[in-house]
Amino acid sequence: MRTSRLANAYGPWAVVTGASDGIGRAFAVHLAAEGLHLVLVARRAHVLEALAAELRQTHGVDCRVVALDLSQPEATRHLVEATADLDVGLLVASAGFGTSGPLLDAALDDETNMLDVNCRAVLSQAWHFGSRFVQRRRGGVVFLSSLLAFHGTPRAANYAATKAYIQTLAEGLRAEWAPFGVDVIASAPGPIGTGFAQRARMQMGKTLSPDVVARVTMHALGRRATVRPGWLSKLLGWSLAMLPRWGQVLVIGKVMRGMTAQPGKPTPR
Repeated sequence: MRTSRLANAYGPWAVVTGASDGIGRAFAVHLAAEGLHLVLVARRAHVLEALAAELRQTHGVDCRVVALDLSQPEATRHLVEATADLDVGLLVASAGFGTSGPLLDAALDDETNMLDVNCRAVLSQAWHFGSRFVQRRRGGVVFLSSLLAFHGTPRAANYAATKAYIQTLAEGLRAEWAPFGVDVIASAPGPIGTGFAQRARMQMGKTLSPDVVARVTMHALGRRATVRPGWLSKLLGWSLAMLPRWGQVLVIGKVMRGMTAQPGKPTPR
């Protein structure tokens, strides 16, 4: 098994949340190919076990499955306990979900659950693993931001707000932890082909592959504070950045109205 830049910089173990599908799975596959052993975290144990078996056979890495519902308050404590004997040097906090449609058409429980998964759980993971990384004087944290993190977004107002929190958290922690050898990056992709559109009752045109998000993000870790994977993400980001904040909200609101077929449906990312 080869030794890669990522394994040398952050190894030997990485924690990937949301690893059962989509972006999380893509990160897990990419990191296994780079020679890192993996802690795979998501709710569906059988899916994680199948992925672990595949990665062991294909890449010769060790995998530990930790089945957790990250919306639960004690989930991070269980994750920390399950990895206490491992030399974890990299956290990829990719678990999360979103909803689409007017906020008042959504169930409040879904929206507060989104806060738990997208914000509270990520903060808790960052605190615990960041403490370990600072002590070992090296490590890396990948936060999943979004193109929507940089402005208010009608018809996805709460989701965009959770990603704004993640984006700001990543920028601040990057500066705090850099003196201790800990790299932090926010990955802010645009539309991604992960099943998000169907589950959220949204109609998306061109989407980005999760594999591209993982590859581009891991290449940028340690080199940049924020990465926007894919040309569409960059184009949309630059175009909107030319407008005042109220203009950004107006434009993205029109885009969301065109993409939303049925409002208020939660979707794992």
